[in-house]
Amino acid sequence: MALEITEDCINCDLCVPECPNDAISMGDSVYVIDPNLCTECEGFYDEPQCIPVCPVECIITLAQAS
Repeated sequence: MALEITEDCINCDLCVPECPNDAISMGDSVYVIDPNLCTECEGFYDEPQCIPVCPVECIITLAQAS
C-alpha cells in the first residue's frame, strides 16, 4: 500500500530526503507520492520515514484517504 500527501502540505521539504525510493516529488502545488514507487519503506525500515518528520501530519495511507 502506498502513502498520500494531502493538500495540507506546506512544502517544507522534510519528507523528500527521508524516502529511500525517491517516491516523493513536487506536484502542481504540494508534494506528491508516486504510488508505483512508494513501498512505505518496506525493505529499508520498519515504518515509513516520511510520516514522523511531517510537521503538519499530512501524510496518510491511501486507505485513510477513502
